[in-house]
Amino acid sequence: MQTKNIMIVGVGGQGTLLTSRILGAIALTGGYDVKLSEVHGMAQRGGSVVTFVRYGDEVAEPIVEEGQADILIAFERLEAMRYAHFLKPDGAIIINDIRIDPMSVVTGAAVYPEGIVEHLRKFHQVLAVNATTEAEKLGNPRVFNVIILGVAAKHMEFSKEDWLRVIAETVPPKTVEINQTAFLAGYAYNEPNAGQE
Repeated sequence: MQTKNIMIVGVGGQGTLLTSRILGAIALTGGYDVKLSEVHGMAQRGGSVVTFVRYGDEVAEPIVEEGQADILIAFERLEAMRYAHFLKPDGAIIINDIRIDPMSVVTGAAVYPEGIVEHLRKFHQVLAVNATTEAEKLGNPRVFNVIILGVAAKHMEFSKEDWLRVIAETVPPKTVEINQTAFLAGYAYNEPNAGQE
């Protein structure tokens, strides 16, 4: 199998690292060679956190080059725009459609751009879901990242059962049930613009 390149981008504290660990573990269950790498910005201050997950028959290095990502999972709109150039021409972006102002916007040094999702749709296959709202409906806003993972899982080759098992083995024991529920919510999510290019 050709190496699959997945990039997860978010803001500090959003669960990017846990998400990459679940992805790495699911790829191992498929018998693939897996490489993970984490690139921290100022995570504790709400800065960007980037993780790469690469898997295939043989993976030489953990870093995904620009223009090489098959899937970009973005936990916030602006982060999706910031890293979209890493995608392959036929790659897909899955976006948690929320706004978190970076420090530059908070301090007035920059303006948060409008129409990010619409702009990205001109160039890429984009799935946008407000997973934070969906997670709040489940009673735990922190599991939005696993909802996004559920949406992404439909575009990958692993079974739903394998995903649920890996989640159970990876997340803290007290949170297994809510995380599995969140994953299934994402997995069942029907994109409002499905079928549109």
